[in-house]
Amino acid sequence: MLSPRFKTFVSYYTPYRAVFALSMGAALLGALIAVCLPLVARDITQKALAAAPLADVLSVGGLMLALIVLYALCDTVMDWHGHRLGALIEGDMRADLFAHYQTLSFRYYDDHKTGEMMSRITGDLLEVSELCHHGPEDLAIATLKLVGAFVVLLAIDVPLALLVLAFMPFLLAYALVFYRRMVAALRRSRTRIAEVNTHIEDSLSGVRVVQAFTNASAEQAQFDHYNRRFIDSRVDGYRNEALYWGGIVLFSELISLLVVVVGALRIASGALSPADLVAFILCVGILIDPIRRAVNLTRLLQDGITGFERFMEVMETPPDIQDSPNATDLAGVRGEIRFDDVTFRYRSEHRDVLSHLNLTIAAGEYVALVGASGVGKTTLCALIPRFYEASSGAVRVDGHDVRSVTLRSLRQHIGIVQQDVYLFSGTVADNIAYGKPGASRAEVIEAAQAANAHAFIMALPDGYDTDIGQRGVKLSGGQKQRLSIARAFLKNPPILIFDEATSSLDYESEQAVQQAVERLAHGRTLIVIAHRLSTIQRAQRILVLTEGGIAEQGTHDALMQRGGAYASLYRTQATI
Repeated sequence: MLSPRFKTFVSYYTPYRAVFALSMGAALLGALIAVCLPLVARDITQKALAAAPLADVLSVGGLMLALIVLYALCDTVMDWHGHRLGALIEGDMRADLFAHYQTLSFRYYDDHKTGEMMSRITGDLLEVSELCHHGPEDLAIATLKLVGAFVVLLAIDVPLALLVLAFMPFLLAYALVFYRRMVAALRRSRTRIAEVNTHIEDSLSGVRVVQAFTNASAEQAQFDHYNRRFIDSRVDGYRNEALYWGGIVLFSELISLLVVVVGALRIASGALSPADLVAFILCVGILIDPIRRAVNLTRLLQDGITGFERFMEVMETPPDIQDSPNATDLAGVRGEIRFDDVTFRYRSEHRDVLSHLNLTIAAGEYVALVGASGVGKTTLCALIPRFYEASSGAVRVDGHDVRSVTLRSLRQHIGIVQQDVYLFSGTVADNIAYGKPGASRAEVIEAAQAANAHAFIMALPDGYDTDIGQRGVKLSGGQKQRLSIARAFLKNPPILIFDEATSSLDYESEQAVQQAVERLAHGRTLIVIAHRLSTIQRAQRILVLTEGGIAEQGTHDALMQRGGAYASLYRTQATI
């Protein structure tokens, strides 16, 4: 019975049955022609030795020429459409994997490194592509050539064929031993070049730190260590590759020499004709290709199956946050948010980040969250758009449990500006418009003005069309944060969450953005996580979170009069 994973693997061929059939048909026809060519060569030799009319010799020569041209055509079709098939399947798998990555929750990304996920979507699928293309072809060609060549050899001369057959296991064993050594060395090279790349990425990304601490010599020494290990593995791989191919050539030449010597003796005894010996030698040459393909197939199977299993490990990882079967779209959102006895922990064995939290935020209310690091401010906000799932209790928007509505409709109504700003490669306008795909340039500019970003954008070389580099590397921290805020402004949702959104801004920019945020908050629910307490004095309600939950809440003035945790924290900041 076929395993589910094998069925999944085969299913990727289904849309490209015609391409597969064309590639395999060309491969099989080419292999058949290769087996037939020695027989045609024997016929030409026989006619020439028998002093047949020139026309007869030329007619058979013309047939052989036609077969050679057809063989070359088959090889071209197989190579072209075979690689095309592999690329198409690889593209489908990569698209499926990328789409599945988009469905996985923050919890998955907390547990997996970006480099590892990238290797699955690039290097692993390249290995699978090679198996999809070369695997069936190599198996079919090797089988047909091996069986066909031996049938021809046995038909020509049984004793000589058995002598050749006796040598084949030694050739195959030698090829497998050194091919495995070569592949092992190449795999070590991959691992070690990954170490080199990781070190280069770390060193170059942190070049400012390296230079600030004058650690260039230490970085160079560490790089030299990794680089030397990589070169050693490459040299070892090349040595085994030379021994592999050198042995193949040696064995093939020894077999040819044996056939020539023994064949000559059998011609002298009258047991074999010269024409038969010509065909026999040509068939022996054909036998080397199946051996090479069989050895290559073992490598393809090892790498391809490993790559496919790593692909399936991700594809079989169910999203721990997804739409329920009867989920409905959330529409007409007013912005009321309620936490009903909500408890959350990142892992079952971890402590509770939030414990039995009860909180109601009215539609249109401006609420600020303050407290020490690690008390759950960001976590509380992440539960609203279901970036994480509450361990128990319920989070509700306008009375709807967030688990009962579609993720897309829920998140469409929530705008988030995070402390760790992420900008995409592209232009300033592209990054702002990410908040509302298809937005006009006028809307983009209006959002930038609201975020106090228009002035610095116009000072850039190409204004809104300036390329900001990967992750906005060409911008300052404050500039990146203002673009992120403009992106949220453009989305214009009924619920806004600002997580330390003004922490990287200078005082003047902070005040301007704060005013813009408060203007935008009119008629919307606004939740602000604040480090600088001076920025939230106009909040309608300030919640002070501690590890025990909400310690106190109220307006700035009321909390200051109370003289509790908030007042103490505010006075501490004021003296800094």
